[in-house]
Amino acid sequence: MSKIPARNEIDPKYTWNAESVFASPEAWSAEAEKIVADIPSVKAFQGKLASNAASLADAMEAVEKIIQRVEHLNMYAGFSYSVDTADQKAAAMADKAGGIHGQVIAAVSFVQPEMLEIGEQTLRQWLRDETRLTEYEHYVNNLFRNQAHVRSTEVEEILGMLADPFDGSSSTASMLTNADFHFPPAIDSHGKEHDLTQGTFYKIRANSDRVARQNTWNNYLDTYLAHKNTLATNLATSIKQNVFLMRARKHKSTLAASLFENDIKVEVFHNLIDVFKKNLPVWQRYFDIRRKALGVDELYPYDLWAPLTSSNPKLSYQQAVDWICDGLSPMGEDYVNTVRKGALEDRWVDVYPNQGKRNGAFSWGAPGTHPFIMMSFNDDMTGLSTLAHELGHSMHSYLAWQNQPLVYGEYSLFVAEVASNFHQALVRGYLLQNNPDKDLQIAIIEEAMSNFLRYFFIMPTLARFELETHERAEKGEPLTADTMMTLMADLFSEGYGETVKIDRERVGIIWATFGHLFSDYYVYQYATGISGAHALSRRVLDGVPNAVDDYTKFLKAGGSMYPLDALKMAGVDLASPSPVEETFAVMSDYIDRLEKLTA
Repeated sequence: MSKIPARNEIDPKYTWNAESVFASPEAWSAEAEKIVADIPSVKAFQGKLASNAASLADAMEAVEKIIQRVEHLNMYAGFSYSVDTADQKAAAMADKAGGIHGQVIAAVSFVQPEMLEIGEQTLRQWLRDETRLTEYEHYVNNLFRNQAHVRSTEVEEILGMLADPFDGSSSTASMLTNADFHFPPAIDSHGKEHDLTQGTFYKIRANSDRVARQNTWNNYLDTYLAHKNTLATNLATSIKQNVFLMRARKHKSTLAASLFENDIKVEVFHNLIDVFKKNLPVWQRYFDIRRKALGVDELYPYDLWAPLTSSNPKLSYQQAVDWICDGLSPMGEDYVNTVRKGALEDRWVDVYPNQGKRNGAFSWGAPGTHPFIMMSFNDDMTGLSTLAHELGHSMHSYLAWQNQPLVYGEYSLFVAEVASNFHQALVRGYLLQNNPDKDLQIAIIEEAMSNFLRYFFIMPTLARFELETHERAEKGEPLTADTMMTLMADLFSEGYGETVKIDRERVGIIWATFGHLFSDYYVYQYATGISGAHALSRRVLDGVPNAVDDYTKFLKAGGSMYPLDALKMAGVDLASPSPVEETFAVMSDYIDRLEKLTA
Protein backbone atom coordinates (compact mmCIF):
# COMPACT_ATOMS: atom_id res chain seq x y z
CA MET A 1 0.00 0.00 0.00
CA SER A 2 3.00 2.35 -0.07
CA LYS A 3 2.32 3.14 -3.75
CA ILE A 4 -1.15 3.68 -5.19
CA PRO A 5 -1.77 2.57 -8.80
CA ALA A 6 -3.11 4.83 -11.50
CA ARG A 7 -6.67 4.21 -12.60
CA ASN A 8 -5.61 2.52 -15.84
CA GLU A 9 -3.48 0.04 -13.88
CA ILE A 10 -6.52 -1.52 -12.13
CA ASP A 11 -7.67 -4.89 -13.50
CA PRO A 12 -11.04 -4.21 -15.25
CA LYS A 13 -12.71 -7.09 -13.40
CA TYR A 14 -12.35 -5.03 -10.21
CA THR A 15 -13.96 -1.92 -11.74
CA TRP A 16 -17.64 -1.05 -11.92
CA ASN A 17 -19.66 -2.26 -14.90
CA ALA A 18 -19.95 1.14 -16.57
CA GLU A 19 -20.65 -0.32 -20.00
CA SER A 20 -23.88 -1.88 -18.67
CA VAL A 21 -25.22 1.66 -18.28
CA PHE A 22 -23.75 3.32 -21.38
CA ALA A 23 -21.63 1.51 -23.94
CA SER A 24 -19.21 4.44 -24.10
CA PRO A 25 -18.84 8.11 -23.15
CA GLU A 26 -19.98 8.89 -26.69
CA ALA A 27 -23.23 7.00 -26.08
CA TRP A 28 -23.64 8.99 -22.88
CA SER A 29 -23.17 12.26 -24.80
CA ALA A 30 -25.75 11.23 -27.38
CA GLU A 31 -28.30 10.47 -24.65
CA ALA A 32 -27.55 13.80 -22.97
CA GLU A 33 -28.46 15.64 -26.16
CA LYS A 34 -31.63 13.54 -26.60
CA ILE A 35 -32.79 14.32 -23.06
CA VAL A 36 -32.38 18.06 -23.59
CA ALA A 37 -34.26 17.76 -26.89
CA ASP A 38 -37.10 15.84 -25.18
CA ILE A 39 -37.64 18.32 -22.34
CA PRO A 40 -40.17 20.41 -24.35
CA SER A 41 -42.33 17.32 -24.97
CA VAL A 42 -42.69 16.86 -21.21
CA LYS A 43 -43.17 20.58 -20.63
CA ALA A 44 -46.06 20.41 -23.13
CA PHE A 45 -48.21 18.71 -20.47
CA GLN A 46 -48.14 21.87 -18.35
CA GLY A 47 -51.59 23.33 -17.89
CA LYS A 48 -53.31 20.13 -19.05
CA LEU A 49 -53.23 17.85 -16.02
CA ALA A 50 -56.72 18.85 -14.92
CA SER A 51 -58.28 17.77 -18.23
CA ASN A 52 -59.01 14.19 -17.15
CA ALA A 53 -57.51 11.15 -15.46
CA ALA A 54 -56.00 9.83 -18.69
CA SER A 55 -54.16 13.11 -19.34
CA LEU A 56 -52.72 13.03 -15.83
CA ALA A 57 -51.61 9.40 -16.29
CA ASP A 58 -49.96 10.26 -19.63
CA ALA A 59 -48.13 13.17 -18.01
CA MET A 60 -46.91 11.10 -15.06
CA GLU A 61 -45.56 8.42 -17.40
CA ALA A 62 -43.67 11.03 -19.43
CA VAL A 63 -42.30 12.73 -16.31
CA GLU A 64 -41.11 9.46 -14.76
CA LYS A 65 -39.48 8.34 -17.98
CA ILE A 66 -37.39 11.49 -18.41
CA ILE A 67 -36.47 11.52 -14.71
CA GLN A 68 -35.23 7.93 -14.97
CA ARG A 69 -33.20 8.80 -18.05
CA VAL A 70 -31.57 11.80 -16.40
CA GLU A 71 -30.83 9.71 -13.29
CA HIS A 72 -28.92 7.24 -15.48
CA LEU A 73 -27.09 10.15 -17.07
CA ASN A 74 -26.23 11.72 -13.73
CA MET A 75 -25.18 8.47 -12.07
CA TYR A 76 -22.88 7.42 -14.92
CA ALA A 77 -21.12 10.78 -14.97
CA GLY A 78 -20.92 11.10 -11.19
CA PHE A 79 -19.62 7.59 -10.68
CA SER A 80 -17.03 8.04 -13.44
CA TYR A 81 -15.80 11.19 -11.72
CA SER A 82 -15.79 9.59 -8.26
CA VAL A 83 -13.47 6.75 -9.25
CA ASP A 84 -11.03 9.19 -10.89
CA THR A 85 -11.46 12.82 -9.84
CA ALA A 86 -8.40 13.76 -11.88
CA ASP A 87 -10.23 12.75 -15.09
CA GLN A 88 -11.21 16.09 -16.60
CA LYS A 89 -13.57 14.49 -19.11
CA ALA A 90 -15.44 12.80 -16.28
CA ALA A 91 -15.54 16.07 -14.34
CA ALA A 92 -17.01 17.82 -17.37
CA MET A 93 -19.58 15.07 -17.80
CA ALA A 94 -20.60 15.36 -14.15
CA ASP A 95 -20.98 19.11 -14.48
CA LYS A 96 -23.03 18.76 -17.67
CA ALA A 97 -25.22 16.07 -16.11
CA GLY A 98 -25.91 18.32 -13.13
CA GLY A 99 -27.02 21.09 -15.44
CA ILE A 100 -29.33 18.81 -17.42
CA HIS A 101 -30.72 17.37 -14.19
CA GLY A 102 -31.55 20.90 -13.08
CA GLN A 103 -33.30 21.59 -16.39
CA VAL A 104 -35.41 18.45 -16.04
CA ILE A 105 -36.38 19.19 -12.43
CA ALA A 106 -37.40 22.71 -13.42
CA ALA A 107 -39.35 21.40 -16.43
CA VAL A 108 -41.45 18.97 -14.36
CA SER A 109 -41.96 21.32 -11.41
CA PHE A 110 -45.50 22.14 -12.61
CA VAL A 111 -46.79 18.68 -11.65
CA GLN A 112 -47.39 19.09 -7.91
CA PRO A 113 -48.95 22.58 -8.02
CA GLU A 114 -51.34 21.47 -10.79
CA MET A 115 -52.28 18.29 -8.94
CA LEU A 116 -53.08 20.36 -5.87
CA GLU A 117 -55.28 22.60 -7.99
CA ILE A 118 -57.21 19.55 -9.22
CA GLY A 119 -58.21 18.92 -5.63
CA GLU A 120 -57.98 15.94 -3.32
CA GLN A 121 -61.50 14.61 -3.87
CA THR A 122 -61.17 14.59 -7.68
CA LEU A 123 -57.71 13.04 -7.56
CA ARG A 124 -58.85 10.23 -5.31
CA GLN A 125 -61.69 9.47 -7.70
CA TRP A 126 -59.23 9.40 -10.59
CA LEU A 127 -57.05 6.93 -8.67
CA ARG A 128 -60.03 4.60 -8.62
CA ASP A 129 -61.04 5.20 -12.24
CA GLU A 130 -57.66 5.09 -14.02
CA THR A 131 -55.62 1.93 -13.39
CA ARG A 132 -52.37 3.68 -14.35
CA LEU A 133 -52.88 6.05 -11.41
CA THR A 134 -53.69 3.47 -8.75
CA GLU A 135 -50.06 3.19 -7.65
CA TYR A 136 -49.94 6.90 -6.76
CA GLU A 137 -52.10 6.64 -3.63
CA HIS A 138 -49.22 7.17 -1.20
CA TYR A 139 -47.83 9.90 -3.46
CA VAL A 140 -51.18 11.74 -3.37
CA ASN A 141 -51.47 11.29 0.40
CA ASN A 142 -48.05 12.82 0.82
CA LEU A 143 -48.79 15.60 -1.67
CA PHE A 144 -51.71 16.90 0.34
CA ARG A 145 -49.79 16.50 3.60
CA ASN A 146 -47.21 18.79 2.01
CA GLN A 147 -49.80 21.18 0.61
CA ALA A 148 -48.93 24.06 2.91
CA HIS A 149 -45.31 23.92 1.72
CA VAL A 150 -45.87 23.59 -2.04
CA ARG A 151 -45.76 26.97 -3.74
CA SER A 152 -47.23 28.26 -6.98
CA THR A 153 -46.18 26.83 -10.33
CA GLU A 154 -43.94 29.83 -10.97
CA VAL A 155 -42.22 29.61 -7.58
CA GLU A 156 -41.82 25.84 -7.86
CA GLU A 157 -40.19 26.27 -11.26
CA ILE A 158 -37.71 28.75 -9.81
CA LEU A 159 -36.97 26.44 -6.86
CA GLY A 160 -36.42 23.60 -9.33
CA MET A 161 -34.02 25.73 -11.34
CA LEU A 162 -32.00 26.31 -8.16
CA ALA A 163 -31.10 22.61 -7.86
CA ASP A 164 -28.01 22.87 -10.04
CA PRO A 165 -26.52 26.17 -8.80
CA PHE A 166 -27.28 25.24 -5.19
CA ASP A 167 -25.14 22.13 -5.69
CA GLY A 168 -22.16 24.38 -6.36
CA SER A 169 -20.93 24.53 -2.76
CA SER A 170 -20.81 20.76 -2.45
CA SER A 171 -19.19 20.37 -5.87
CA THR A 172 -16.55 22.97 -5.09
CA ALA A 173 -15.69 21.33 -1.77
CA SER A 174 -15.49 17.92 -3.44
CA MET A 175 -13.31 19.17 -6.28
CA LEU A 176 -11.02 20.98 -3.87
CA THR A 177 -10.58 18.13 -1.39
CA ASN A 178 -10.67 15.17 -3.79
CA ALA A 179 -8.98 16.50 -6.92
CA ASP A 180 -6.83 19.46 -5.88
CA PHE A 181 -5.63 18.42 -2.43
CA HIS A 182 -2.21 16.81 -2.43
CA PHE A 183 -1.24 15.50 0.98
CA PRO A 184 2.38 15.18 2.11
CA PRO A 185 3.33 11.50 2.36
CA ALA A 186 3.07 9.83 5.74
CA ILE A 187 6.44 8.88 7.25
CA ASP A 188 6.57 5.85 9.52
CA SER A 189 9.03 5.18 12.37
CA HIS A 190 11.48 3.59 9.92
CA GLY A 191 11.51 6.66 7.68
CA LYS A 192 9.49 4.93 4.95
CA GLU A 193 7.10 7.12 2.95
CA HIS A 194 3.47 6.10 2.36
CA ASP A 195 1.37 7.84 -0.30
CA LEU A 196 -1.39 9.71 1.51
CA THR A 197 -4.57 10.15 -0.51
CA GLN A 198 -8.28 10.29 0.27
CA GLY A 199 -8.39 6.58 -0.54
CA THR A 200 -5.44 5.56 1.70
CA PHE A 201 -6.03 7.82 4.70
CA TYR A 202 -8.17 5.28 6.54
CA LYS A 203 -5.74 2.44 5.89
CA ILE A 204 -2.67 4.28 7.18
CA ARG A 205 -4.63 5.76 10.10
CA ALA A 206 -5.15 2.17 11.28
CA ASN A 207 -1.42 1.33 10.99
CA SER A 208 0.24 -0.34 13.97
CA ASP A 209 3.09 2.18 13.64
CA ARG A 210 2.15 5.11 15.88
CA VAL A 211 4.50 7.51 14.08
CA ALA A 212 2.78 6.69 10.79
CA ARG A 213 -0.62 7.25 12.37
CA GLN A 214 0.38 10.59 13.84
CA ASN A 215 1.97 11.70 10.57
CA THR A 216 -1.11 10.67 8.63
CA TRP A 217 -3.47 12.47 11.01
CA ASN A 218 -1.43 15.67 11.07
CA ASN A 219 -0.68 15.83 7.34
CA TYR A 220 -4.27 15.09 6.42
CA LEU A 221 -5.87 17.66 8.73
CA ASP A 222 -3.17 20.28 8.18
CA THR A 223 -4.03 20.25 4.48
CA TYR A 224 -7.64 21.04 5.38
CA LEU A 225 -6.50 23.72 7.83
CA ALA A 226 -4.51 25.41 5.06
CA HIS A 227 -7.82 25.91 3.22
CA LYS A 228 -10.09 26.46 6.23
CA ASN A 229 -11.56 29.77 5.07
CA THR A 230 -12.58 28.48 1.65
CA LEU A 231 -14.02 25.32 3.18
CA ALA A 232 -15.91 27.30 5.82
CA THR A 233 -17.36 29.67 3.24
CA ASN A 234 -18.53 26.71 1.17
CA LEU A 235 -20.29 25.07 4.10
CA ALA A 236 -21.74 28.35 5.36
CA THR A 237 -23.17 28.99 1.90
CA SER A 238 -24.80 25.55 1.89
CA ILE A 239 -26.30 26.18 5.33
CA LYS A 240 -27.68 29.54 4.20
CA GLN A 241 -29.22 27.83 1.18
CA ASN A 242 -30.99 25.47 3.56
CA VAL A 243 -32.30 28.44 5.54
CA PHE A 244 -33.53 30.07 2.32
CA LEU A 245 -35.37 26.91 1.22
CA MET A 246 -36.84 26.49 4.71
CA ARG A 247 -38.28 30.00 4.55
CA ALA A 248 -39.37 29.66 0.92
CA ARG A 249 -41.41 26.60 1.87
CA LYS A 250 -42.71 28.16 5.09
CA HIS A 251 -41.24 25.78 7.66
CA LYS A 252 -40.43 26.78 11.23
CA SER A 253 -36.80 25.65 11.17
CA THR A 254 -34.30 23.90 8.94
CA LEU A 255 -34.55 20.81 11.16
CA ALA A 256 -38.34 20.72 10.87
CA ALA A 257 -38.11 21.32 7.11
CA SER A 258 -35.67 18.45 6.64
CA LEU A 259 -37.61 15.96 8.75
CA PHE A 260 -41.04 16.96 7.44
CA GLU A 261 -40.44 15.37 4.05
CA ASN A 262 -40.41 11.89 5.62
CA ASP A 263 -43.09 12.64 8.24
CA ILE A 264 -40.58 12.45 11.09
CA LYS A 265 -41.07 14.54 14.23
CA VAL A 266 -38.18 16.68 15.47
CA GLU A 267 -38.37 14.70 18.72
CA VAL A 268 -36.75 11.76 16.91
CA PHE A 269 -33.65 13.89 16.36
CA HIS A 270 -33.64 15.23 19.90
CA ASN A 271 -34.23 11.78 21.42
CA LEU A 272 -31.08 10.56 19.71
CA ILE A 273 -28.97 13.49 20.93
CA ASP A 274 -30.31 13.16 24.49
CA VAL A 275 -29.54 9.42 24.66
CA PHE A 276 -26.13 10.03 23.10
CA LYS A 277 -25.18 12.69 25.67
CA LYS A 278 -26.40 10.48 28.51
CA ASN A 279 -24.15 7.64 27.30
CA LEU A 280 -20.93 9.63 26.82
CA PRO A 281 -19.45 7.87 29.91
CA VAL A 282 -19.80 4.57 28.00
CA TRP A 283 -17.62 6.01 25.26
CA GLN A 284 -15.12 7.38 27.72
CA ARG A 285 -14.84 3.94 29.34
CA TYR A 286 -14.08 2.45 25.92
CA PHE A 287 -11.42 5.07 25.22
CA ASP A 288 -9.71 4.24 28.53
CA ILE A 289 -9.80 0.48 27.82
CA ARG A 290 -8.27 1.18 24.41
CA ARG A 291 -5.53 3.30 26.02
CA LYS A 292 -4.64 0.47 28.40
CA ALA A 293 -4.71 -2.13 25.62
CA LEU A 294 -2.33 -0.03 23.52
CA GLY A 295 -0.06 0.47 26.52
CA VAL A 296 0.18 4.25 26.16
CA ASP A 297 0.05 6.91 28.86
CA GLU A 298 -2.11 9.25 26.80
CA LEU A 299 -4.57 8.47 24.03
CA TYR A 300 -4.83 10.79 21.02
CA PRO A 301 -7.47 10.84 18.26
CA TYR A 302 -5.10 9.10 15.85
CA ASP A 303 -4.93 6.15 18.30
CA LEU A 304 -8.66 5.42 18.08
CA TRP A 305 -8.20 3.17 15.04
CA ALA A 306 -4.88 1.58 16.03
CA PRO A 307 -4.93 -2.24 15.95
CA LEU A 308 -5.05 -3.94 19.33
CA THR A 309 -3.49 -7.14 18.05
CA SER A 310 -0.52 -7.78 15.80
CA SER A 311 -2.32 -10.70 14.19
CA ASN A 312 -5.09 -8.97 12.29
CA PRO A 313 -6.31 -11.31 9.54
CA LYS A 314 -5.45 -10.41 5.96
CA LEU A 315 -8.33 -11.04 3.61
CA SER A 316 -8.58 -11.20 -0.13
CA TYR A 317 -11.61 -9.67 -1.80
CA GLN A 318 -12.86 -13.20 -2.61
CA GLN A 319 -12.53 -14.27 1.05
CA ALA A 320 -14.39 -11.15 2.17
CA VAL A 321 -17.27 -11.93 -0.20
CA ASP A 322 -17.36 -15.54 1.03
CA TRP A 323 -17.52 -14.54 4.70
CA ILE A 324 -20.18 -11.92 3.99
CA CYS A 325 -22.32 -14.47 2.18
CA ASP A 326 -21.88 -16.94 5.04
CA GLY A 327 -22.99 -14.28 7.50
CA LEU A 328 -26.04 -13.43 5.42
CA SER A 329 -27.17 -17.06 5.16
CA PRO A 330 -30.16 -16.50 7.51
CA MET A 331 -31.60 -14.27 4.77
CA GLY A 332 -32.06 -17.23 2.44
CA GLU A 333 -30.46 -18.69 -0.67
CA ASP A 334 -31.92 -16.23 -3.21
CA TYR A 335 -30.74 -13.23 -1.21
CA VAL A 336 -27.23 -14.62 -0.78
CA ASN A 337 -26.90 -15.65 -4.42
CA THR A 338 -27.84 -12.14 -5.54
CA VAL A 339 -25.16 -10.66 -3.30
CA ARG A 340 -22.49 -13.09 -4.50
CA LYS A 341 -23.31 -12.63 -8.18
CA GLY A 342 -23.35 -8.84 -7.85
CA ALA A 343 -20.00 -8.75 -6.05
CA LEU A 344 -18.16 -11.29 -8.22
CA GLU A 345 -19.81 -11.56 -11.63
CA ASP A 346 -21.92 -8.52 -12.46
CA ARG A 347 -19.25 -6.08 -11.26
CA TRP A 348 -21.39 -4.05 -8.90
CA VAL A 349 -18.22 -3.06 -7.02
CA ASP A 350 -15.36 -0.73 -7.96
CA VAL A 351 -13.04 -2.49 -5.56
CA TYR A 352 -9.53 -1.11 -5.11
CA PRO A 353 -7.97 2.32 -4.41
CA ASN A 354 -6.33 4.22 -7.26
CA GLN A 355 -4.84 7.65 -7.73
CA GLY A 356 -7.61 10.26 -7.87
CA LYS A 357 -10.31 8.03 -6.41
CA ARG A 358 -12.45 9.99 -3.97
CA ASN A 359 -12.51 9.05 -0.30
CA GLY A 360 -15.09 6.93 1.43
CA ALA A 361 -17.53 4.45 -0.03
CA PHE A 362 -21.08 4.58 -1.35
CA SER A 363 -23.73 2.65 -3.27
CA TRP A 364 -25.35 4.43 -6.21
CA GLY A 365 -27.54 3.48 -9.10
CA ALA A 366 -31.04 3.98 -10.46
CA PRO A 367 -33.93 1.75 -11.52
CA GLY A 368 -32.72 0.08 -14.70
CA THR A 369 -29.05 -0.15 -13.63
CA HIS A 370 -27.11 -2.23 -11.14
CA PRO A 371 -26.75 -0.78 -7.62
CA PHE A 372 -23.06 0.06 -7.98
CA ILE A 373 -20.55 0.39 -5.12
CA MET A 374 -17.51 2.65 -4.96
CA MET A 375 -14.97 1.79 -2.29
CA SER A 376 -11.24 1.31 -1.69
CA PHE A 377 -10.98 -2.28 -0.43
CA ASN A 378 -8.18 -2.90 2.01
CA ASP A 379 -7.31 -6.49 2.82
CA ASP A 380 -8.53 -6.46 6.41
CA MET A 381 -11.66 -6.59 8.57
CA THR A 382 -12.43 -2.95 7.83
CA GLY A 383 -12.45 -3.68 4.12
CA LEU A 384 -14.78 -6.63 4.70
CA SER A 385 -17.08 -4.54 6.88
CA THR A 386 -17.23 -1.66 4.40
CA LEU A 387 -18.09 -4.08 1.61
CA ALA A 388 -20.83 -5.72 3.72
CA HIS A 389 -22.18 -2.26 4.56
CA GLU A 390 -22.38 -1.06 0.97
CA LEU A 391 -23.86 -4.38 -0.19
CA GLY A 392 -26.62 -3.74 2.36
CA HIS A 393 -27.42 -0.47 0.61
CA SER A 394 -27.24 -2.17 -2.76
CA MET A 395 -29.61 -4.99 -1.78
CA HIS A 396 -32.04 -2.42 -0.42
CA SER A 397 -31.96 -0.65 -3.79
CA TYR A 398 -32.08 -3.89 -5.77
CA LEU A 399 -35.18 -5.21 -3.98
CA ALA A 400 -36.93 -1.83 -4.00
CA TRP A 401 -36.36 -1.46 -7.75
CA GLN A 402 -37.53 -5.04 -8.35
CA ASN A 403 -40.79 -4.52 -6.44
CA GLN A 404 -41.80 -0.87 -6.70
CA PRO A 405 -42.76 1.48 -9.52
CA LEU A 406 -40.34 4.26 -10.29
CA VAL A 407 -42.16 6.77 -8.10
CA TYR A 408 -41.27 4.67 -5.01
CA GLY A 409 -37.93 3.30 -6.16
CA GLU A 410 -35.91 5.65 -3.99
CA TYR A 411 -36.05 5.05 -0.24
CA SER A 412 -35.35 7.80 2.28
CA LEU A 413 -32.00 8.52 3.90
CA PHE A 414 -33.63 7.77 7.25
CA VAL A 415 -33.94 4.07 6.43
CA ALA A 416 -30.83 3.80 4.23
CA GLU A 417 -28.39 3.16 7.07
CA VAL A 418 -30.58 0.44 8.54
CA ALA A 419 -29.98 -1.96 5.66
CA SER A 420 -26.23 -1.33 5.55
CA ASN A 421 -25.65 -1.79 9.28
CA PHE A 422 -27.97 -4.79 9.33
CA HIS A 423 -25.53 -6.56 7.00
CA GLN A 424 -22.60 -5.72 9.25
CA ALA A 425 -24.40 -6.92 12.37
CA LEU A 426 -25.28 -10.29 10.79
CA VAL A 427 -21.76 -10.84 9.48
CA ARG A 428 -20.19 -9.95 12.83
CA GLY A 429 -22.57 -12.31 14.62
CA TYR A 430 -21.55 -15.15 12.31
CA LEU A 431 -17.82 -14.48 12.58
CA LEU A 432 -17.84 -14.18 16.39
CA GLN A 433 -19.80 -17.42 16.74
CA ASN A 434 -17.71 -19.43 14.30
CA ASN A 435 -14.16 -18.16 14.90
CA PRO A 436 -12.96 -18.71 18.49
CA ASP A 437 -9.40 -17.52 17.75
CA LYS A 438 -8.61 -14.77 20.26
CA ASP A 439 -6.86 -12.44 17.80
CA LEU A 440 -9.67 -12.77 15.29
CA GLN A 441 -12.25 -12.11 18.01
CA ILE A 442 -10.37 -8.93 18.93
CA ALA A 443 -10.18 -7.90 15.28
CA ILE A 444 -13.92 -8.43 14.81
CA ILE A 445 -14.80 -6.41 17.91
CA GLU A 446 -12.28 -3.74 16.93
CA GLU A 447 -13.99 -3.40 13.57
CA ALA A 448 -17.38 -3.25 15.29
CA MET A 449 -16.17 -0.52 17.64
CA SER A 450 -14.63 1.38 14.74
CA ASN A 451 -18.03 1.33 13.08
CA PHE A 452 -19.73 2.42 16.31
CA LEU A 453 -17.13 5.15 16.66
CA ARG A 454 -18.16 6.54 13.29
CA TYR A 455 -21.92 6.02 13.59
CA PHE A 456 -22.54 6.36 17.29
CA PHE A 457 -19.92 8.93 18.31
CA ILE A 458 -18.65 11.00 15.38
CA MET A 459 -21.98 11.26 13.52
CA PRO A 460 -24.05 12.34 16.56
CA THR A 461 -21.30 14.87 17.35
CA LEU A 462 -21.51 16.18 13.78
CA ALA A 463 -25.32 16.25 14.14
CA ARG A 464 -24.97 18.52 17.18
CA PHE A 465 -22.58 20.70 15.16
CA GLU A 466 -25.02 20.78 12.24
CA LEU A 467 -27.98 21.78 14.41
CA GLU A 468 -26.03 24.56 16.11
CA THR A 469 -24.63 26.02 12.87
CA HIS A 470 -28.07 25.98 11.25
CA GLU A 471 -29.67 27.64 14.27
CA ARG A 472 -26.98 30.33 14.19
CA ALA A 473 -27.65 30.93 10.49
CA GLU A 474 -31.39 31.10 11.13
CA LYS A 475 -30.68 33.90 13.65
CA GLY A 476 -28.40 35.70 11.21
CA GLU A 477 -25.27 35.02 13.24
CA PRO A 478 -21.95 34.75 11.33
CA LEU A 479 -20.43 31.40 10.39
CA THR A 480 -16.66 31.62 9.99
CA ALA A 481 -13.85 29.10 10.00
CA ASP A 482 -12.88 30.07 13.54
CA THR A 483 -16.41 29.88 14.98
CA MET A 484 -17.01 26.53 13.32
CA MET A 485 -13.68 25.15 14.53
CA THR A 486 -14.29 26.34 18.09
CA LEU A 487 -17.71 24.71 18.13
CA MET A 488 -16.39 21.45 16.70
CA ALA A 489 -13.50 21.31 19.19
CA ASP A 490 -15.87 22.01 22.10
CA LEU A 491 -18.23 19.21 21.10
CA PHE A 492 -15.45 16.65 20.66
CA SER A 493 -13.87 17.74 23.95
CA GLU A 494 -17.16 17.08 25.72
CA GLY A 495 -17.40 13.66 24.09
CA TYR A 496 -13.82 12.60 24.79
CA GLY A 497 -13.82 13.91 28.35
CA GLU A 498 -10.45 13.44 30.03
CA THR A 499 -9.73 10.18 28.21
CA VAL A 500 -8.49 11.55 24.86
CA LYS A 501 -6.00 14.39 24.43
CA ILE A 502 -6.73 16.69 21.52
CA ASP A 503 -5.16 19.39 19.41
CA ARG A 504 -8.08 21.81 19.20
CA GLU A 505 -7.17 23.17 15.77
CA ARG A 506 -6.91 19.79 14.10
CA VAL A 507 -9.97 18.37 15.84
CA GLY A 508 -11.77 21.63 15.15
CA ILE A 509 -11.45 21.25 11.36
CA ILE A 510 -12.93 17.72 11.30
CA TRP A 511 -16.27 19.05 10.01
CA ALA A 512 -14.51 19.94 6.73
CA THR A 513 -13.59 16.29 6.14
CA PHE A 514 -17.25 15.22 5.95
CA GLY A 515 -19.02 15.98 2.69
CA HIS A 516 -22.14 14.54 4.38
CA LEU A 517 -22.78 17.98 5.88
CA PHE A 518 -23.82 19.21 2.43
CA SER A 519 -26.82 16.86 2.71
CA ASP A 520 -29.16 18.61 5.10
CA TYR A 521 -29.48 16.76 8.45
CA TYR A 522 -28.12 13.53 7.05
CA VAL A 523 -25.56 12.59 9.69
CA TYR A 524 -27.95 11.96 12.61
CA GLN A 525 -29.57 9.24 10.50
CA TYR A 526 -26.40 7.16 10.73
CA ALA A 527 -27.03 6.77 14.45
CA THR A 528 -30.76 6.08 14.14
CA GLY A 529 -29.93 3.69 11.30
CA ILE A 530 -27.44 1.63 13.29
CA SER A 531 -29.99 1.48 16.11
CA GLY A 532 -32.71 0.11 13.83
CA ALA A 533 -30.23 -2.30 12.27
CA HIS A 534 -29.20 -3.89 15.55
CA ALA A 535 -32.80 -4.26 16.69
CA LEU A 536 -33.77 -5.98 13.42
CA SER A 537 -30.65 -8.16 13.16
CA ARG A 538 -31.26 -9.35 16.72
CA ARG A 539 -34.76 -10.50 15.68
CA VAL A 540 -33.24 -12.50 12.81
CA LEU A 541 -30.37 -13.98 14.86
CA ASP A 542 -32.75 -14.88 17.71
CA GLY A 543 -35.03 -16.71 15.28
CA VAL A 544 -38.10 -14.54 15.92
CA PRO A 545 -40.94 -15.93 13.76
CA ASN A 546 -41.30 -14.10 10.42
CA ALA A 547 -38.32 -11.84 11.21
CA VAL A 548 -36.67 -12.47 7.83
CA ASP A 549 -39.94 -11.99 5.93
CA ASP A 550 -40.70 -8.79 7.86
CA TYR A 551 -37.28 -7.40 7.11
CA THR A 552 -37.45 -8.37 3.43
CA LYS A 553 -40.85 -6.65 3.12
CA PHE A 554 -39.21 -3.52 4.53
CA LEU A 555 -36.51 -3.64 1.84
CA LYS A 556 -39.04 -4.25 -0.91
CA ALA A 557 -41.21 -1.34 0.26
CA GLY A 558 -38.71 1.23 -1.03
CA GLY A 559 -40.31 4.66 -0.75
CA SER A 560 -43.92 3.42 -0.84
CA MET A 561 -44.34 4.06 2.90
CA TYR A 562 -43.16 6.67 5.37
CA PRO A 563 -39.88 5.44 6.88
CA LEU A 564 -41.11 5.06 10.46
CA ASP A 565 -44.07 2.99 9.22
CA ALA A 566 -41.82 0.79 7.07
CA LEU A 567 -39.54 0.16 10.05
CA LYS A 568 -42.48 -0.68 12.29
CA MET A 569 -43.51 -3.24 9.67
CA ALA A 570 -40.00 -4.70 9.94
CA GLY A 571 -40.23 -4.83 13.73
CA VAL A 572 -38.67 -1.69 15.24
CA ASP A 573 -40.07 1.67 16.41
CA LEU A 574 -37.52 4.43 15.87
CA ALA A 575 -39.94 7.10 17.07
CA SER A 576 -38.99 5.81 20.52
CA PRO A 577 -35.55 6.28 22.12
CA SER A 578 -35.56 2.59 23.12
CA PRO A 579 -33.70 1.23 20.04
CA VAL A 580 -30.94 3.81 20.59
CA GLU A 581 -30.64 2.81 24.24
CA GLU A 582 -30.66 -0.89 23.30
CA THR A 583 -27.87 -0.33 20.79
CA PHE A 584 -25.75 1.37 23.44
CA ALA A 585 -26.28 -1.83 25.44
CA VAL A 586 -25.01 -3.87 22.47
CA MET A 587 -21.98 -1.62 22.27
CA SER A 588 -21.37 -1.95 26.02
CA ASP A 589 -21.32 -5.73 25.61
CA TYR A 590 -18.66 -5.41 22.90
CA ILE A 591 -16.63 -3.19 25.26
CA ASP A 592 -16.91 -5.75 28.08
CA ARG A 593 -15.71 -8.53 25.78
CA LEU A 594 -12.88 -6.39 24.49
CA GLU A 595 -11.74 -5.57 28.02
CA LYS A 596 -11.51 -9.29 28.86
CA LEU A 597 -9.77 -10.18 25.60
CA THR A 598 -7.14 -7.47 26.01
CA ALA A 599 -6.64 -7.77 29.78
